[in-house]
Amino acid sequence: MRWESLFDDMESQLEQELGAEDAQLRAEEERLRLGRLTLRGRLAALSRQTDAASGPLRLELRSGAHVTVRALTFGRDWLAGEIAPAGWPAAGGAQCVIPLASVAGVLLERSAVERSLEEQPAAPARLAERIGLAFVLRDLCRRRAGIEVDCGLRPSGAAWLLHGTIDRVGRDHCDLALHEAGTPRRESLVTGYRIVPFEQIMMVRLSG
Repeated sequence: MRWESLFDDMESQLEQELGAEDAQLRAEEERLRLGRLTLRGRLAALSRQTDAASGPLRLELRSGAHVTVRALTFGRDWLAGEIAPAGWPAAGGAQCVIPLASVAGVLLERSAVERSLEEQPAAPARLAERIGLAFVLRDLCRRRAGIEVDCGLRPSGAAWLLHGTIDRVGRDHCDLALHEAGTPRRESLVTGYRIVPFEQIMMVRLSG
């Protein structure tokens, strides 16, 4: 009986040690997974949620402005979607493009924090996910789309909004022909030209 008790004790101790080792291994794997998370990945995880508890993203930009947006597409360094208006989700809002570098914070409920950390099922990479901000702006330039560029705040504290059409796009900047919102890009209506560094762009809204 003493030998049986001894073997029982050994088996119990071994099971405990193996269980502790497995737990430590799982904890280390989870730490490694969390260490590989990116802001883009967590925003994409929140945007893939379809239950009633999820909703549009509430973002604070580096300018201090707050925007609520339903993200529809994620690129390499930007997201595109609809700005959530009053009465959301009954009505769609203006389309926008937000550089991820302009995001100063994401405002979440406690349950949303946990959802943003969930491991997402692997899916084939879409072409849009490899496209950078410059490509998106070049497409807007090609389409001659009227846009509003949110450049944050002026030194006076007033909102710094530029209305116009993109004339050309460089590696880290774009040329904007300034004109009144809602008017076409005609030379007679252009009031000036401005080179806008990408780092100054907080958000781009599409006119109309």
